[in-house]
Amino acid sequence: MAIHPKYAAKILSGDKRVEFRKTRFASAISHVVIYATDPIQRIVGLFKVLGIDQAAPDELWRRHQRHGGINRSSFLAYYRRRDTGIAIRVGEVVGLSVPKALSALGHNVAPPQSFRYLPSTVIDDLLRDSLK
Repeated sequence: MAIHPKYAAKILSGDKRVEFRKTRFASAISHVVIYATDPIQRIVGLFKVLGIDQAAPDELWRRHQRHGGINRSSFLAYYRRRDTGIAIRVGEVVGLSVPKALSALGHNVAPPQSFRYLPSTVIDDLLRDSLK
């Protein structure tokens, strides 16, 4: 999942325990790989998904404002003209000691626009690498 470096750092530090998105995943997922966007442009960690909450933006704000790691004006700007939003509840977070380029996942892996699905073997490899 492509995440602004400021928010990626907040997830890794534990200050952000909910990641907001505009669209729901098409299938159930167990983990989110954190790809910090420009200027870092690296995979910096991953987290276990505790659950997904879908609601109107005002309701999402009411439920998750203390754990969202974002101010209200930025939140409202993000969801402008949206009837619903998604809050991904962040579980156990694993930071990579050495951020990885996307090329480490294989050839022709492009940066995600928002998110992309990866095989479970990628998650296993990243978790194993984090233990080194």
